[in-house]
Amino acid sequence: MSRVDAVSGATGRIDFAGLDKLKKKVPMGKIKGYEVSRLICGGNLISGYAHSRDPIYVSHLVQSYFSDEKVLETFKLCEAVGINTMIVRVDNNTLRVLEKYRKRGGSMQWIAQCKATDDDIKSDFDAAVANGAIGIYLHGGVSDQCVRDQKPEFLLKCLEHMKKHDHVIHGLAAHDLNVIIESEKHGLEPDFFMKTLNSGNYWTAGPRLIDKPDWKPDPKTIVEPEYGAVVKDNIWSVTPEQTAEFMKEVEKPWIAYKVLGAGAIDPKKGFRYAFENGADFTCVGMFDWQIVEDANLITEVLDELPSRNRPWRA
Repeated sequence: MSRVDAVSGATGRIDFAGLDKLKKKVPMGKIKGYEVSRLICGGNLISGYAHSRDPIYVSHLVQSYFSDEKVLETFKLCEAVGINTMIVRVDNNTLRVLEKYRKRGGSMQWIAQCKATDDDIKSDFDAAVANGAIGIYLHGGVSDQCVRDQKPEFLLKCLEHMKKHDHVIHGLAAHDLNVIIESEKHGLEPDFFMKTLNSGNYWTAGPRLIDKPDWKPDPKTIVEPEYGAVVKDNIWSVTPEQTAEFMKEVEKPWIAYKVLGAGAIDPKKGFRYAFENGADFTCVGMFDWQIVEDANLITEVLDELPSRNRPWRA
């Protein structure tokens, strides 16, 4: 055996779960009359953007892997395991891929991630609805900035425009818990919230910032980071316990995202943490070879769920 053969011969083979390994289909919840799968397909496969901390090549890798054909194949796998909803952004490339998907008989419904500015509140929302979205929501980064700039009225303007499309569902997304707090304080009435949630229990999240042994989250106090700053791409759920505590009293459906910390959290643990702490749905970016496994894990977690900190809101 040559030196090269010896090295290559040590390469292992990893077999990923196919549809024959599917235990049962992903269950549904409901937001204002629309049935939505508890596991939602994230939009990374079309956008090519990947939350990946320091590595700068990951988004390029995602874009290279997900050709149009691979995207469509992945969507069909989602359908087969019971995922009936995707969340994708509004841009020309997304609309092009969705049109191709529909022409091939694709049945997943979509909720649109929309951006807005002072100069243009309408365009993304209107384009999404014109292209068949069943839901529209304001991008979390935009919502976060509004609250940092003390402009809750902009959130209201966006919601007012969204609600002109009264046959779809309307939402607000956030990485910052203060967005949800301000929305509730000012009586904003989206049909759902999207809010990041994970335990922060992974190395690159950084050390826990609150080290008081008797500390407990109090929704009436100022929000303080439990982990590193949200402005860095290492963690996007910096107040997990405070989020879970505040959301207990929020009656609107909650779609949790960033639940696996960009692959740093074991999926079963991440799903369990999200659902035990009150999420009604999880939105996860997935490769095709992860879909059956994630569907199985979601159903296992929901079947085994001993209790929740929050009533089901959807």
